[in-house]
Amino acid sequence: MNNPHILKTFDKELKTLKDKILEMGEMVQEAIAASIRSLVERDSDLARKVIEDDHKVNELEVQIDGICLSLIALRQPAGGDLRFIATGLKVNVDLERIGDLAVNISERALDLNKEPQLKPYIDIPRMDEDVRWMIRGALDAYVKKDEAIAMEVIQRDEEVDQLNMQIARELLTYMMEDAKKVSSAMKIMMVSKYLERAADHAVNVAEQAIFMMKGTVVRHQKII
Repeated sequence: MNNPHILKTFDKELKTLKDKILEMGEMVQEAIAASIRSLVERDSDLARKVIEDDHKVNELEVQIDGICLSLIALRQPAGGDLRFIATGLKVNVDLERIGDLAVNISERALDLNKEPQLKPYIDIPRMDEDVRWMIRGALDAYVKKDEAIAMEVIQRDEEVDQLNMQIARELLTYMMEDAKKVSSAMKIMMVSKYLERAADHAVNVAEQAIFMMKGTVVRHQKII
């Protein structure tokens, strides 16, 4: 790729890939936020909209896959460019799964909105804020090649895990006190678990960003 015209075209294609991944990241962040809002505000129409709009995330995933595979096949990139594109394929999968989790949350919201509210939602919105911060941070780390942000995302996951466990403990108390509350409590617990899984996908993106920058695999390693 020494031809200046080819290099310029390749740079534009890389920018297109970056823009598409950022677009998908924004889309799934909004889906997560809307799914939680549909629960907290008991807005079933919003929950249904999240579910209906999931096809847009799926379509974008297919587009991004196509861009990545085309770049690898036609441009034969090497070094940092190859790692950026290959990482893009994995980031794409994690973002699509976050979109699926927003759908799962919306489905639970539809169920919970038909029932009397078990308790005020306090920790769930806190988890939502943390998760969306992690998604934004992980994508920033990927597109800006910022290792410090990636590390922050990985470390923030502990806070989400703690909130998930705190919610589970509280809901178990409700279930033990009144068997009639078991169904609602289990659904809220699932929402918390879906958020925790979304945070895990954000961590995956951050870890892939570090690999892209340094060629170092940090997955399954304890970050101190």
